[in-house]
Amino acid sequence: MNPKLRSLAYRWFLNLAPCIRGGGGRVTYLSEDFTRLNVRLPLSWRTRNLVGTIYGGSLYASTDPFFMLMLTEILGKNFVIWDKGCTIRFKRPARTTVFAEFRITPEMLADVREKVRAQNEADFTWNIQYKDKSGIVYTEFDKVIYVADKSFYKQKLASRS
Repeated sequence: MNPKLRSLAYRWFLNLAPCIRGGGGRVTYLSEDFTRLNVRLPLSWRTRNLVGTIYGGSLYASTDPFFMLMLTEILGKNFVIWDKGCTIRFKRPARTTVFAEFRITPEMLADVREKVRAQNEADFTWNIQYKDKSGIVYTEFDKVIYVADKSFYKQKLASRS
């Protein structure tokens, strides 16, 4: 499939996913090579809590799966990739539309490939921020992503049985 059409179709699919749609977020951009993805989360009747700010759950849900999904598309089927954890720091109440940008740089990819080649599995912690249009940070996330060689992972699971 044409890379541009593939990324458009993938973006459309992501926006239908319950964790994204239900939380009020929208994927507004996905690069053809899956190394960049942008999310928009508006303050609306669906995302507004009792004190007039965006629910913490909406903030998290709208960032949850993206690094895992992006890496899966980039690295391919020879790897097992999981979201392993997240630390959230709420900097200020979000009373406006906020935006997050997910980037996987060539350096990040090289680090993943190198560590997984050397250790068969590794955890990576990558930061995301929700900002408004003027760049004010509202929330920071440290996403922990687990990546393993698929054959190693299968052996690891089999040894647990």
